[in-house]
Amino acid sequence: MALFSIDRVKICRFSACVPFRVVENLESSLFSSEQELKKYISTTGVERRHVAEPDICSSDLCYKAAEKLIEELGWDKSEIECLIFVSQTTDYIYPATSCILQDRLNLSTECICFDLSLSCPGWVYGLSAISSIVSAGRIKKALLLVGETVSKTRSPFDRVNLISGDAGTATALEYAENVHPLHFDLHTDGSGYKSVMIPDGGFRNPVTGESLKYEVGDDGIERNRLQTHMDGATIFSFAISKAPKSIKNLFEHFELDQQSIDYFVLHQANWMINERIIRKLGLDVLKCPNNMRDFGNTSSTAIPLTIVCQLGHRVQNKKIIATGFGGGLSWGSVYFELGRVVCPELLFL
Repeated sequence: MALFSIDRVKICRFSACVPFRVVENLESSLFSSEQELKKYISTTGVERRHVAEPDICSSDLCYKAAEKLIEELGWDKSEIECLIFVSQTTDYIYPATSCILQDRLNLSTECICFDLSLSCPGWVYGLSAISSIVSAGRIKKALLLVGETVSKTRSPFDRVNLISGDAGTATALEYAENVHPLHFDLHTDGSGYKSVMIPDGGFRNPVTGESLKYEVGDDGIERNRLQTHMDGATIFSFAISKAPKSIKNLFEHFELDQQSIDYFVLHQANWMINERIIRKLGLDVLKCPNNMRDFGNTSSTAIPLTIVCQLGHRVQNKKIIATGFGGGLSWGSVYFELGRVVCPELLFL
């Protein structure tokens, strides 16, 4: 069981950027009737999404969020010594997008940069990786950039597309003594890797002419092999089982008082999943901010995006548990305490 704590790391601030373009789900033509469409929207909790134009990548959204964050903090860019970029919609197969962002942000060549390829629990995993580096004490300031343009990976005939939104986020961290440790619970079950995947386009299954052909799958959805294939029933069962257990692990292992937690920031999968998790744990729904109505499921960016949009100034001096779960299969939770953190207004690109 991957339960551990990381000391001497302070989360300084969050920022987020989404595309200007908004797609209203009520305008979808994927349903046979308006009544059926409205029922789907009510069940998922997603009314609209911000969708990137073809020339906007997840790195562009993260770049804008990072620039604003650095400006708000008044940081000297030469002092930022680590940048981790978390995404499954990177600019290229290689080089690492983090290297490109280092140059765009005009950071020092002494800055450590690397990518992490994870989807929905990516922010939690990325936070554990970057915190481990900062905690050692040699690196004082660091940026965790998490971005996704998942709308580009969906079939236009797939109803799941109606809950898929795009966003880029930035989280600033620095070395600090006498701060409360971050507590983590992380897990992986690779036996379920086929539950959410894009079959072709990597080196296991390179792109061929067949990759572009649309075919109707067992679920009745028409898609090609360069678009996301998801076993919805498996993911639903996985999410409502693993996420509550992960949060309970934090309670039990670190002797946390559930009532003392100010907010539970769950991955914004869809309302049907999150409502079940909230009910299983007996959580106060008012402590579980919901960002799905206007942004949908933005994969690895969902947690920091929700903090920026739904908590904002209310995030100061709060105790938070954040939980991510999704492709891999992987899942995890983190407990952290925030000081005088102020989130800048949501940015648009």
